[in-house]
Amino acid sequence: MDPKTLRYAKSHEWAHLEGDICTVGLTKFAVDQLTDIIFIDLPNVDDLVAVGEGFGEVESVKAVSDLYSPITGDVIAINEKLETDPTLISNDPYGKGWLVKVKVEPGTTLEHLLTLEQYEKQIASEEH
Repeated sequence: MDPKTLRYAKSHEWAHLEGDICTVGLTKFAVDQLTDIIFIDLPNVDDLVAVGEGFGEVESVKAVSDLYSPITGDVIAINEKLETDPTLISNDPYGKGWLVKVKVEPGTTLEHLLTLEQYEKQIASEEH
């Protein structure tokens, strides 16, 4: 996916909405901060996720970090490949390293999330 077309949570997750299905992943910035990802804990299919609430954890050689949902809805798919190969997140965070797919209510938008430009400004301010 093209990072320019995605929306971003301040907690470093990205979201891509197509119809009523939202794909969620972890940004390259977050992946680079974590370094070597060794384990990912994702929700179950049919779990409800809500904006700003934790839905899993990512573990690297450095730390364990919570994953926060950028949207509200029902989990309809998880990226099962990450269970056996969590390096997919590091190698392709906007493609094969996606985390979950969530079915959202009709009319849901991503307007509450940051654009790429806004997200890059946030990153720059965090680095100082």
